[in-house]
Amino acid sequence: MKPIQKILIANRGEIAVRVIRTAKKMGIKTVAVFSDPDAQSLFVQSADEAFSLGGTDARSSYLDVEKVVKACLTTGADAVHPGYGFLSENTDFASQLEKHGIRFIGPKPHSIEAMGDKIGSRLLVAKSGVPVVPGYEGASQEISVFKKEAEKIGYPIMAKASAGGGGKGMRRINSPEELEAGILSAKREALSAFGDDRILLEKYITNPRHVEFQIFGDTKGNIIHLHERDCSLQRRHQKVVEETPAPRYPSDLKIKMSEAAVMAAKSVQYEGAGTVEFILGESGEFYFLEMNTRLQVEHPVTEMTTGLDLVEWQIRVCQGEELPQLQTPSQKGHAMEVRIYAEDPKEGFLPSIGRIHHLSFPTRDYLRIDSGVVSGSEITMFYDPMIAKMIVWGEDRITAIKRLVECLSETIVFGPKTNLQFLQKLVSAKEFAEGKVSTHFIADNEVELLADHTKEELKLALSGTFFTSKELTSPWSKETT
Repeated sequence: MKPIQKILIANRGEIAVRVIRTAKKMGIKTVAVFSDPDAQSLFVQSADEAFSLGGTDARSSYLDVEKVVKACLTTGADAVHPGYGFLSENTDFASQLEKHGIRFIGPKPHSIEAMGDKIGSRLLVAKSGVPVVPGYEGASQEISVFKKEAEKIGYPIMAKASAGGGGKGMRRINSPEELEAGILSAKREALSAFGDDRILLEKYITNPRHVEFQIFGDTKGNIIHLHERDCSLQRRHQKVVEETPAPRYPSDLKIKMSEAAVMAAKSVQYEGAGTVEFILGESGEFYFLEMNTRLQVEHPVTEMTTGLDLVEWQIRVCQGEELPQLQTPSQKGHAMEVRIYAEDPKEGFLPSIGRIHHLSFPTRDYLRIDSGVVSGSEITMFYDPMIAKMIVWGEDRITAIKRLVECLSETIVFGPKTNLQFLQKLVSAKEFAEGKVSTHFIADNEVELLADHTKEELKLALSGTFFTSKELTSPWSKETT
């Protein structure tokens, strides 16, 4: 297969900058597409060429398939990297590119379609022997049927939109009295967000952890995993902290889950980068949640501990090459990622728009900053208000936490309000250092996490006192990879 000559990045912000960086390293030309508000953005300046899509919001620019395909044909791009979000899991877009002989740096449309539907993917992976949460995914959407099935599953249950993602169309239902209102509410939100109001039911797992596996497949049929990521710290189903290796995670459990992740990917003959997500119960039971058929926001923690460039792997697989490694690589040390947002935690985390008058990060050899903005950039109402992803590495988990607290405290943002102090409080928490967290941790401790730092707290965290007791020794000191 002919090597890729020019990649158009159908995305914006930090992920566009990050893809451009790898493409340049590989000697491949790049094209940035941009909306009117993004005309002066860092990613536009970083690419070899830029093409205006016009429009202001995502729907009139980055989500307009016709405009993006036209940009490819006009600029002569022979491949498209979709980043994540926007068109990254859009089968129509991937098919349109295929018709024009333009390569989509991602899985084949049939894989995206198979995993894009929660009901369909549940049935598919269960058939392959992957454990799924006990539930109901039948065709009938009658309330009377939901009531009968919920009784069989046992309360509490989760109602989930079949076409859902990002927590939209999800409701916890605690009793038969709440069922009808919960189902109808989830259906309304699902119809509004996805144009599809089909709902499935799943047993509610108490105090769960969210653990996912990075997987990779090539056109030769090879599929491997690149270790797990723990993404349990979430707010309203949105990940806030991601790390690898997962803390307090037995080796035998890791083997079972990694095998299930690879089986799930094989069920759709997967090619490229993907993530298989599991929910992990308190007693070690695990169930398939979903498979994301794209690069994940948190992929840098995998790169920090394996030394791999996952975007380079994506490009090589798209060119028809075999995976650079056919065995799971070893991991070195521990990596954590947080997302710094322009938002006001004390006002319900509402986006804080406006000009960033000054932005600076500390410089460390163990620190990686992925950002699409600089001093002088505008945070607008049109797009996600993320300022940067901060990723740190340490020889062990405790060192990584200490370094993350330190780097957050030295980050300076003048202009919009940010979640910097919230993140410092979160990663300084004793329970977090002990690895005793679940997906409910932030909601259960929100009042304390939103309180202002005392000088003593910050001083204590930076001194490492939180992390030096004997029982907080890295749980990975006895683990194998």
